[in-house]
Amino acid sequence: MGGIGNCGVWLARVVKTVKRHRMSLMIRHARVLSLALPEPGGATTLIGGRKARRGAALKELGVIARGDVLVADGKIAAVGAELAVPEGAEVIEADGRVLMPGFVDCHTHACWAGDRLVEWEQELGGVPSAEILKKGGGIQATVRAVKEATRKQLAAGLRTRLDAMLRGGTTTMEVKSGYGLTIEGETKMLHAIARAAQEFPGTVVPTALLGQTVDGEVAAFTRMVVRELLPAVWHEFPGIAVEAVCAADAWPVEACVRLFERAGKHGLPLRVSAESAAPTGMITEALRLHLRSVDHLENASKADLVALAASETFGVFAPAASFHGRGRYARAGAFADSGGLVALASDYGVATAPTHAMPFVIALAVRYSGLTVAEAIAATTVNAAAALGFNDRGTIEVGQRADLILLRHRDERLLAHEIGGNPVDLVVAAGNRVG
Repeated sequence: MGGIGNCGVWLARVVKTVKRHRMSLMIRHARVLSLALPEPGGATTLIGGRKARRGAALKELGVIARGDVLVADGKIAAVGAELAVPEGAEVIEADGRVLMPGFVDCHTHACWAGDRLVEWEQELGGVPSAEILKKGGGIQATVRAVKEATRKQLAAGLRTRLDAMLRGGTTTMEVKSGYGLTIEGETKMLHAIARAAQEFPGTVVPTALLGQTVDGEVAAFTRMVVRELLPAVWHEFPGIAVEAVCAADAWPVEACVRLFERAGKHGLPLRVSAESAAPTGMITEALRLHLRSVDHLENASKADLVALAASETFGVFAPAASFHGRGRYARAGAFADSGGLVALASDYGVATAPTHAMPFVIALAVRYSGLTVAEAIAATTVNAAAALGFNDRGTIEVGQRADLILLRHRDERLLAHEIGGNPVDLVVAAGNRVG
């Protein structure tokens, strides 16, 4: 079973994997990207013992040019060169191909119903998104579709997407609610996420996105969320992370602060999506409230990025959203150069980023957001895991959870250079071969 720091009983049930690891597995003669640091001091230990990379350590891939990795009981049992093969172990000959930790996608909206294809065509034709929203499109269209869908239908759609993500090498994925807007709607989404996670080989981490939009008058709706919806969620789903979107067309700073102050009193992890369309001033409050992450950041000011980089709050960047929306790319490279805790995510969802391909995210981050290939790999593995509260994955070291992907490439730079296609030949989740 997977886990997350400071999780409640319910969350421990949801964040899980199938226990099938009976036989040991040896992957031989691989170009191993262990992401192990030569000296422990190169990592930063965060609150709760989560370890993440910043500065020069972000570029350290811990390469073993021709290495072997032994997996037993769902964990990494040995890493080295020319290891002895245990009797009865399944052997996979990598022949120089890249073996690396499974991708961790720390920001997705993968639970939804319906589609937004008509309005996408309208946007391509020049219709402003504000006009589409005024006519009942945009996020409101998805809210209606989710309301009409059953829990079973939501879970089935999500499970199909989770399986596709896993085939692409993502072994741990965060999934948000956010389209429910009511106690009944939000809990339906969260139960659907839990249902989809059952018997799934990878790890699913739910997030209660309680502040994604506003239904009706701003003050009245945000008051209902803080006073009624939030307590209902934390009682039914103890330990779950709480998130809001801070933007002119979503939640104002003051409402986000009220939500986070209330949730923080109950020890819930806090996240915010901010500075996507324009600066809001939310970063200052995020640092004051010790949020786990600030996500998006496409239009964050230089001063705010520097302040965020000096903190223990992650900056989570989603370049695929910029690609799909034909917008500005966040300055992830500058943030990393300032010593920030950088993570990359797909933002996979029905509207903002209709892709779950982490290699594509890496390719965009290297081309348009200023990260090096090594930084982008660390940002989609060890740092993304830490952003979700995990310290047991994201590296290939003895004792770590055996979430691994074997690429068809023999050079990891091809992850960023190649555009399109799936470079993953083999996926191992908690020691189990997938597919």
